Amino acid sequence: MVGVVPIDEAKKRAADQDLDLVLIANNPDNPVCKIMDYGKFLFEKSKKEKEARKNQKVTEIKEIGMKLTTEDHDLSVKVKNACRFLEDGDRVKVLIKYRGREMAYQSQGYAVMEKFAKACEELGQIDRPPKVEGRNMVMFLAPKKE
Repeated sequence: MVGVVPIDEAKKRAADQDLDLVLIANNPDNPVCKIMDYGKFLFEKSKKEKEARKNQKVTEIKEIGMKLTTEDHDLSVKVKNACRFLEDGDRVKVLIKYRGREMAYQSQGYAVMEKFAKACEELGQIDRPPKVEGRNMVMFLAPKKE
């Protein structure tokens, strides 16, 4: 039954069927109501939301910190950890902390970040390029899309 029905008649129809009159669209010019079991409607809505939450993947941001003077072996260990994080579908925040006069050698930091990104390129891609923020240089890597 579709059409314009006065509110009193709609309430009477809902009461006759032991159902509720539910306001769907609160438009002042043309309000839309529906006759339904409101408790059942809320239950099904919560079930759908719960199912949607169950199916979604929450991505975390894992952080890997280095210094400008990090040696090759330590760097390879950090690359291995970053690759493991990327395989799991997490984003990786690569952070170089500058101490003291190291701020004068920011170009070396970009080189280290480039080397790190190249080592992880088969599993991840650069999401946000290296950027200096205060005394830190930050780069984000994201897992490659399949």
